[in-house]
Amino acid sequence: MPAVRHASFAPHVAPDTRLLILGSLPGVRSLAEQQYYAHPTNQFWRLLGEVIGQPLADLPYGDRLVALREAKVGLWDVIRSAERHTSSDSQIREAEAHDLAALVADLPDLRMIAFNGGKAAAIGRRQLPPLVGIALVDLPSSSAAHTIGVAAKRDRWLALRGAF
Repeated sequence: MPAVRHASFAPHVAPDTRLLILGSLPGVRSLAEQQYYAHPTNQFWRLLGEVIGQPLADLPYGDRLVALREAKVGLWDVIRSAERHTSSDSQIREAEAHDLAALVADLPDLRMIAFNGGKAAAIGRRQLPPLVGIALVDLPSSSAAHTIGVAAKRDRWLALRGAF
């Protein structure tokens, strides 16, 4: 089965974003539904809901995005496009990175950048210039394929509250 080139979504940010969460590249289900973290086993919405104190996983997608904007949380991916056989980050090849430095420069209230998973951190950190006053946080992946358990993930994700 040949690899298919996939492209990420536009950033979901506002000028007053304080916390920016960066994934690697949307998976097959997310691309098909045109929604960040659309796979039902992905724990992203549950974990982030605990961070901002709202039941994001229970809301329709559009309402989730509104809640994030109100909480001053932005979403994007570190990869603009890449070839991949499956949704697994380990299958990503020929990655073209987003211009994260340009995005960050347009977010004057930004306090924290969090990388959702190792691949996002490895690629994203290389794209950023030295930053003053902005914390960088590496998170365990919200994917169910990262099997450390949701309780262990929650403990690390709750550190994102420091952005507020």
